[in-house]
Amino acid sequence: MNSILVVDDEPEITDLIELYLTNENYTVHKFYSGKDAVKFIDENKPDLAILDIMLPDVNGFKICQHIREKHTYPIIMLTAKDEEIDKITGLSFGADDYITKPFRPLEMVARVKAQLRRYKTYNQQNTAESDFILTHLGLILNIKTHECTLNEKPLILTPTEFNILRILLEHKGEVVSAEGLFHEIWQDEYYSKSNNTITVHIRHLREKMSDTIDNPKYIKTIWGVGYKIENR
Repeated sequence: MNSILVVDDEPEITDLIELYLTNENYTVHKFYSGKDAVKFIDENKPDLAILDIMLPDVNGFKICQHIREKHTYPIIMLTAKDEEIDKITGLSFGADDYITKPFRPLEMVARVKAQLRRYKTYNQQNTAESDFILTHLGLILNIKTHECTLNEKPLILTPTEFNILRILLEHKGEVVSAEGLFHEIWQDEYYSKSNNTITVHIRHLREKMSDTIDNPKYIKTIWGVGYKIENR
């Protein structure tokens, strides 16, 4: 169940918003002062905030700015004046939308639903994108773009080197045998000479990453077993 923060010094407005949002199965946290709202924000994370601009103590712009210091959830500003400057100011502080008073309650509900839907979709896309990123001690591997950086500097890898690093990162903390690496990369039969092929690519990877076999920071050799990247 989504929770909504509502801040307005007019009880009839907060009560009206609460009534309509509660009917849509939202949990509403309402406040009549900016200070009380800021305290709530510091201790909780609602799914969306509705902020009146004109408050007696801390105005809605400052509350919006305070939220944006730590959070990305949607913010809808309430303004009593249909002035462009209020809209621009609210958006510049990080607001996502605005509603001018007096407003239609059903329009307000529709705006809330649209912002929550957009935010959920955005997060899902980011989560999906993050699934393509593998990291370890300054090493960043982007499977989708086939790019690799080490300590923020591009690491130029051959496709085979890239795939070896990808497999080891995907199995971080586990030992991957030379046979396992060979099968996953070439999908071919493994012969004794195949081990030499893997060894050469591992050596090239270490050279490019300034890694050493005696004191490895990245690729560790487990003698007689395979290779691993420590889970740390």
